[in-house]
Amino acid sequence: MQLEKSIDNGGEEPRRWYDDACGAALALEFVGERWALLVMRELMLGPRRFSELRADLPGISANVLARRLEGLERSGIVRRRKLPPPAGVQVYELTPWGCEAEPIFQAMGRWALRSPLHDPMRPLSPVSAMLSLRTMIRGDREPLSMILAFRFPGAVFTGRLSPSGLEIERGETGAADVVFDTDPTTFVTLVHGKRPLEPALAEGRLRLEGDHGLARRFIDCFALPAKLAADGD
Repeated sequence: MQLEKSIDNGGEEPRRWYDDACGAALALEFVGERWALLVMRELMLGPRRFSELRADLPGISANVLARRLEGLERSGIVRRRKLPPPAGVQVYELTPWGCEAEPIFQAMGRWALRSPLHDPMRPLSPVSAMLSLRTMIRGDREPLSMILAFRFPGAVFTGRLSPSGLEIERGETGAADVVFDTDPTTFVTLVHGKRPLEPALAEGRLRLEGDHGLARRFIDCFALPAKLAADGD
């Protein structure tokens, strides 16, 4: 049976699947419409409410977000559930299969960041900042182990760095070796742009708790891929 789906074109006009057996073509049927991948990105670190998703995806309308969530749910990538009391609110989360897409995001990120067109000063969400750490962690990094807290406006995360990798989860930790308290853009300029900590501390854009030397060693665990030459060679 051949399936149909709709696209954003000012209405709900149906179109059919690509007539192509390639897995990449099927993937595009699932996530190829505008905003779909970014909605998935925002769910990578745990369930979110509709209002939270919309707040962290500037430019998306409520109608488009609802359609993208519905489409991802139909595809088996996202599911809805109601949190138990006292919260009692509906949230959206990735299914286990949806979570398997994280390496795809990492590969796309490393590939796209090589472009000279990448602008690191554009806004990004707290989840995007956290996922960038898992994407850009160096394979030849110093074998450190530490617990970190990342506090952004409206979002807090805990990171556990070990020689095997970096685990990140939403929520506060009770005992962190280092705490970064800042905004996502300042954070990525420090970690990926290797800007010194002192100006951000002096200007109040960064509050850093714990061992500053350990924080610098953490920052050294990450590196962006080399940029392409301007002509693409």
